[in-house]
Amino acid sequence: MSSASARAHANIALVKYWGKRDEALFLPTNGSLSLTLDGLYTTTTVTYGDGAADRLVLDGVEQGGDALAKVSRFLDRVRPDGLRAFVESENHVPTAAGLASSASAFAALAVAASRAAGLALTPDELSRLARQGSGSACRSIYGGFVEWRRGERADGADSHGVPIAPQAHWDVRMLVAVLVKAPKAVSSREGMRRTVQTSPFYPGWLASVDSDLAAARAAIATRDLDALGTVMEASALKMHATMLAAQPPFTYLRPASLAAIQAVWDARAAGLNGYLTMDAGPNVKVLCAAADAPAWQACLAALPDVVEVLCCGPGPGVA
Repeated sequence: MSSASARAHANIALVKYWGKRDEALFLPTNGSLSLTLDGLYTTTTVTYGDGAADRLVLDGVEQGGDALAKVSRFLDRVRPDGLRAFVESENHVPTAAGLASSASAFAALAVAASRAAGLALTPDELSRLARQGSGSACRSIYGGFVEWRRGERADGADSHGVPIAPQAHWDVRMLVAVLVKAPKAVSSREGMRRTVQTSPFYPGWLASVDSDLAAARAAIATRDLDALGTVMEASALKMHATMLAAQPPFTYLRPASLAAIQAVWDARAAGLNGYLTMDAGPNVKVLCAAADAPAWQACLAALPDVVEVLCCGPGPGVA
């Protein structure tokens, strides 16, 4: 038997990824850029040995069905011939609620599974491997600010995460206003597929991404919060707008999400500097300077439908 463990942190996309050009290989239609967070993470241990079938235990609960099947297919990319796997994973991110739990989960799984198999993969190789479990997982291999290159090759060899600024580059905070912890009614995969195939707004979304990425890179290099926040907020709202125009239409926004968005705008207008983003879920995040984090935490916690407010700084790469 051979065993290995890994810990990977979730990341929040500042310039969003939304849509695949190849669903089997998880190749994106556009590049994206994220911040890895120190407070949200997954720890995973993979043990290979003899057995009748793979096993998956998530947060102490034995899993079967689609969850186990997805993990087994992923392990087939690296597992030693003839061996089964026992996977134990502890998720410190609410699952399937738009908080990038799949990113940290598959980044940790990629590293633990390859280590247990005796493979010494480079970070870029680990990023490409993690991408094939969950696209955004390719960014969680690295800490700090990370760009996922769209790539052009059909085999996906040039589509992986690239670090653009380390964890210590900029002392910012990401506040996460948790509104709903329940799984989403429309998965990200289905939401992307429906948007790409039917939304008349989608071509406009794609046309705007390259300029958004350039603006975000420049803002991160100069630590310009207003410039980064402006492009980040616009990227999130454009992404959600594409979903409303899909057929049939859908949205991850809830009344509490809209209330939180308005609260962020009102607070900023009153002089508290910070900018919002949202992933494919109802929860609202605010990027701000470290010194402003306590004020933003109090602002968000005062909203009636907020379950909790998480405060995260830039996080490390996988370990």
